[in-house]
Amino acid sequence: MRTDAPLNFRYQEILISIVRAYIDTGEPVGSRTISKRRQNTLSPASIRNVMADLADEGYLSQPHTSAGRIPTEKAFRFYVGSLTASRMGSGESERLTNEFRGLDTVGQRVERSSYILVELTKNVGIAAAIPELAQELDQIQLVPLSDRRVLMVLVTRDHMVRNRVVMLDEPTSPEELTSICNFVNRNFSGWQLGKARRELLNRIAQEREMYHATLHKAQMLYQKGMLDIDTSPEVHMEGASNLLGLDLHLTRERMRELFHALEEKQRIIELLDRFLEQPMGELAVHVGLEKAHPAMKDLALIGMTIRMASGLPAKVAVLGPMRMNYERVMAAVLQTSRALESAQF
Repeated sequence: MRTDAPLNFRYQEILISIVRAYIDTGEPVGSRTISKRRQNTLSPASIRNVMADLADEGYLSQPHTSAGRIPTEKAFRFYVGSLTASRMGSGESERLTNEFRGLDTVGQRVERSSYILVELTKNVGIAAAIPELAQELDQIQLVPLSDRRVLMVLVTRDHMVRNRVVMLDEPTSPEELTSICNFVNRNFSGWQLGKARRELLNRIAQEREMYHATLHKAQMLYQKGMLDIDTSPEVHMEGASNLLGLDLHLTRERMRELFHALEEKQRIIELLDRFLEQPMGELAVHVGLEKAHPAMKDLALIGMTIRMASGLPAKVAVLGPMRMNYERVMAAVLQTSRALESAQF
């Protein structure tokens, strides 16, 4: 009969030993294996009795009658609760900090974070920068292309960079584009984007009677989305192919569903928002993600929310199998987050 009573110390020790043995081998764990791992004189028979009790409490399952035991999701959650994230050595910490030097945009740093996490954990690395509604304009650039097309580049004070190619209704010279850039940057740098757009529209209306040529072209670009920023997050996920080598007990169709879900940026953001609810700077570990998607039942997510030096919130996480090296992954997420957080622009 299952209860919610806390486990005594001996049961805790044995359960942790079982989880660690299963993480190491991926095979059902028997009492003799645990007896050899432990440094005391507890007999295999005594350990079997404890394992039977743990199974009754929902911490262990038995795939076959003659097989050993496998930790359940409940067991992994208990195990994770017993861990403390450790920091990497100073040399590794300095190496991670150096990874971000020379990267001038949020997008570059977020992308590099996801690659670092894959390298350190051999799982799926996810990093996302979450734009805030009150972003401030740093500058715009208008680059003339062929066939009346213009590349509009918008840079905000938090180092987010957005590009958009638009088609203009009439020819516009490079000199006119430069004049518009100078006008906008001189008058609206440092303004919140929403306020800048409204004020630009007001000035265009005020000058309409004078039919100022620069403002006329500025109005045309305004209608094409100048100073209008896409507030969707900057998301990078790497290492999804690492899931292919795992025994997730998924049919081919379910595996296809899983990869399809991971291809959707919005699904990734929902996953991060749902399971990384801890206060900023606090590591979160979630075992079993079936609530996000049925195919994620045997996966775990380890991550945290930080604020980058630019002031922009970001989420850093690793998605991997329930049977992962939690201590190593927790340390990798913590250290990568700290490096990203402290990197100066």
